[in-house]
Amino acid sequence: MTTAAALWWAVVASGIYHGINPGMGWPLAVSAALMDRSQRSLFKAVGALAAGHLLAMGAILFPFTALLFVAQWQREIQIAAACLVIGLGVWLFFNRRHPRFLARVPPSRLALWSFLAAMAHGAGLMLVPIYLGICRTVDTDAGHAAAQALMTSTAAIAVGVALVHTLAMTLSGGLMAFGVYRWFGLKFLSRSWFNLDLVWALSLILVGAISLFMAI
Repeated sequence: MTTAAALWWAVVASGIYHGINPGMGWPLAVSAALMDRSQRSLFKAVGALAAGHLLAMGAILFPFTALLFVAQWQREIQIAAACLVIGLGVWLFFNRRHPRFLARVPPSRLALWSFLAAMAHGAGLMLVPIYLGICRTVDTDAGHAAAQALMTSTAAIAVGVALVHTLAMTLSGGLMAFGVYRWFGLKFLSRSWFNLDLVWALSLILVGAISLFMAI
């Protein structure tokens, strides 16, 4: 149970981490509020970013939920997922340019932009090793005879992980956007801009390496 609690806290921590990362879109919420001169536009933008992020989490987690239906391959699935996360982290470490296609998405389609940004940066993939670790804490019989029950439980975990992560991301990113818009202003943004691309790449490698070690 302690392991499961630690993994759920990791889901929250990754959500906060994604939220404060400018690459996940909170500066776009500030921009929307400033252009419309309305605080309401900021909250609408944050909501759209959250919706896109949640969809991206689901799009990554649910295929792995389906794979876990073949329970006897659970260890191999976790090893493959860990290698995917490490591989993406290594690629982003050497190629830290933001995908050009994101610049072509209109500002009015923030949910779509958020979905594509999360997919391109591997935000959902980062959750997979944590999610698989949580799934392994679920008690099932030795032979995994109750396959349908296993599928139901892992699907519920996937929904929970996506929702908890997105809530943490939305609150932290929303607070960043609201603080800049309401109190700190654009001068703070220009002087205090921080880029987490390198940290992001290294964190993907770290998460994948820990998962690989646990699986092996």
